[in-house]
Amino acid sequence: MAATLFISDLHLCTSRPLITALLFKFLQDTAQQARTLYVLGDLFEYWAGDDDLSDPFSTQICAAFKQLADGGVPIMFMHGNRDFLLGEKFSRASGMKILDDPTLLEMHGRRVLLSHGDILCTDDTAYQKFREQVRDTQWQANFLAQPLADRKAQIEALRKRSESEKSIKPEAIMDVNMDAVIALIRKFNHPDLLIHGHTHRPGKHEITDQGKHTTRHVLADWHTNGSYLRLTDDGCEAVTFA
Repeated sequence: MAATLFISDLHLCTSRPLITALLFKFLQDTAQQARTLYVLGDLFEYWAGDDDLSDPFSTQICAAFKQLADGGVPIMFMHGNRDFLLGEKFSRASGMKILDDPTLLEMHGRRVLLSHGDILCTDDTAYQKFREQVRDTQWQANFLAQPLADRKAQIEALRKRSESEKSIKPEAIMDVNMDAVIALIRKFNHPDLLIHGHTHRPGKHEITDQGKHTTRHVLADWHTNGSYLRLTDDGCEAVTFA
């Protein structure tokens, strides 16, 4: 039976050609058989704006997804914390449809709640303030009005600062807050599944709240291997490949 596939946290960039090769392998060998492909954020290491679509690397990635979409596989994209500036031009060039975060859908006889996952990391208050700032439409308009080269320089500086800060942050605050998870599943009336990425801590977690059950699947990042979650009428399976 056709499966629905979920991926996230590929962090594609020119300095990691192996991961790009794994993506192309996945799109050609696996995703072509999918019912739908969901990309739940952080597809790129960073995205400075849709005016960077002319970059050869960006063009190559978009073309690979567009070929899959033109072949009849719907592709859904959800913004991550690294690529929240992906817009309609990218959507058209790649054949992807952009989803809100979070989004509740019916699939394979289940109610499935999708998120990138960073909204659940509420213990990291500094990051949540930053997230609120950069998701503001006026902030994004002002940022995108700057020259592309200036934007990329600012993002690189932010990335370096973020990596430095992460090295001294307690590990616990970079994972989800369970109160935030419970609040989210209650808001959506206890879906059967919650699927997200972001934390780079893949796993399966069973949650019982108010007498109702939700399974939380955390997607793996593509650091050294490729990974996807496969959902069919029979259940979920996490798959890793090299």
